Amino acid sequence: MTTLSGRQPAIALIDDDYHSARLMTRMLEAHGGPQVSRLPDPEQAVEALADSAVTPMVAGQYMAVVDLKSSSTATRDFVARLKQRVPELLVVAMAATLDREVRNELLEAGASAVFERHSDITLYRREAASIVAFWVRNQRLDAVGT
Repeated sequence: MTTLSGRQPAIALIDDDYHSARLMTRMLEAHGGPQVSRLPDPEQAVEALADSAVTPMVAGQYMAVVDLKSSSTATRDFVARLKQRVPELLVVAMAATLDREVRNELLEAGASAVFERHSDITLYRREAASIVAFWVRNQRLDAVGT
């Protein structure tokens, strides 16, 4: 697991492509996102995320962003396994297209949202900003102060 500063990560990026993961991490943080941890190996990611569920964040909700490219069904299969193991985890999926069939398969597997993986950098930035906004909308309102 790679962390980029001393803050506790709030987003786990599961991506089997180093360059893609590096770009997404930079984009999420550039758009005001929380600390991101990168998990390149899906098998280790399931264990790490299950372990993190045992000790939940003090403020807010942890989110996993899944972008696996090893096969056309890798992301869907991983989301299903992860949600079965850690049902309370907020999971979003990246897909090459948002066609109804692809989107519905990912949602049925347990993803809370599906975002499109764009090759155009402007659209990619917009999608990263949307992921950060989604994470913000899913934070606990009572997480600050008592």
